[in-house]
Amino acid sequence: MGAGERCRADEPVRRAQGPRRPAAPARGEAGTACPAPPAPAAPLPPLDLLAELTNTAPLQETPRRTALRRVKVWTPILLLLVGASAGAQLLRPLPAPHIVAAKTGDHAIEGQFSIPWPAKGQGAVRVSGSGDIGTFGEQKPVPTASVAKVMTAYVILKGHPLRKTDPGPDITVDAKTVADGNATSESRIVGLTAGSKFSQQDMLKMLMIPSGNNVARLLARWDTGSDSEAAFVEKMNAAARELGMKDTTYTDPSGLDAGTVSTATDQLKLAEAVMKDETFRAIVALPSATIKGLPQRIENNNDLLTVQGLSIRGIKTGSSTPAGGALMWAAYKSVGDETPLILGTLMEQRVEGPDPDAINSLKLVKTNSKKIIEAVRTALASAPVVRKGETVGYVDDGLGGRTPLVAAKDLNVIGVPGQRLKLSLAAGASPLPHTAKAGTEVAVLTVGEGEGAKSVPVAVQGNLAEPSFGTRLTRLR
Repeated sequence: MGAGERCRADEPVRRAQGPRRPAAPARGEAGTACPAPPAPAAPLPPLDLLAELTNTAPLQETPRRTALRRVKVWTPILLLLVGASAGAQLLRPLPAPHIVAAKTGDHAIEGQFSIPWPAKGQGAVRVSGSGDIGTFGEQKPVPTASVAKVMTAYVILKGHPLRKTDPGPDITVDAKTVADGNATSESRIVGLTAGSKFSQQDMLKMLMIPSGNNVARLLARWDTGSDSEAAFVEKMNAAARELGMKDTTYTDPSGLDAGTVSTATDQLKLAEAVMKDETFRAIVALPSATIKGLPQRIENNNDLLTVQGLSIRGIKTGSSTPAGGALMWAAYKSVGDETPLILGTLMEQRVEGPDPDAINSLKLVKTNSKKIIEAVRTALASAPVVRKGETVGYVDDGLGGRTPLVAAKDLNVIGVPGQRLKLSLAAGASPLPHTAKAGTEVAVLTVGEGEGAKSVPVAVQGNLAEPSFGTRLTRLR
């Protein structure tokens, strides 16, 4: 076989074997080079190669086939993503349920009632537990006179608490107290001698019943162990801030200084706080007291304590030229089996014309206060606020579902016609559940404010259930 024939004979073999790396040129027997083979063709597309191997013509590409191929590729991926998303939604923690009140704002007792306020000054009245009955006049800071001694007693009893019958520690009268007792231009306890001792209980009686200014200063010095009253006055102002008395400033423990100022509404906050103390209540209810070591019985300046039919049990009078007449009072009235505490303050009561030491202004404030007390006690009654089964709110599951809440029993509150009562709806002792049977008590409705406020249990009207599968699956929050 010649060289040319050998080169041609190899060609089909190489073509059948497919493209190979270039090799050294083949040579014939005589050493002559074989001619170079043609360049290999480009690889066929997979479908064409399959058609060539199977002798089947490739399918012609169309938009429909392209769309179907994409559907086959993307459908499993989309299903996987949807499943993962749904699983994640169902595994998300449910939002904490919360309570939504059905009524916003206050509830007004049916009817009308007008307090017989005087023409001038400022005042405020409230029923402990039910809340404010009404206020009168501009609530601006004005001198308090001896009403300031209520705060003095409050701070003393807060730092040195006593049981009602406990005399407490002895307090020694110092020379300054004796000297202050000789002043003729202020209320004071006379006949004290330096070195004499009186119990804390008796000192508080001398402070609150005849309104001893010199005893107020002695108690201030005794409490802080100092020679001045400045540190005690700081305590008085700190206590005022704690009670929310924003318009009150104390500059002395007796109230003689005109810089000691407050408002009627502020003084009611103090009255409600101090009347929780049984020792204080017992002292301010006394029309008079006999104290061993004093030359005579001490008399209370508040003669309303002895007026029949008013049930007045304190608290403190005050009078001075800067303040006029002032009175903080406490009274009671039995309504059914309850005896609520009624508190009031009347300030800036002044008579026309000269009034040395505001003696006549003190009489005026007591006269005007008596009218208010009589009217309030007459109007005070038990009034229905909530009835059993009444819808008072809802449990909101946080995803748009609401279950009604209803009162589990009737609730009456003692107040006067037209009085506005504060309503507050809150969860009970345990956190709100996601599920509960109908009738389960889950919340509490409170009417009024402060100590003595009344409350009623609140239950779910129907079954409380978790959000549905569809809601949880489609939630956005």
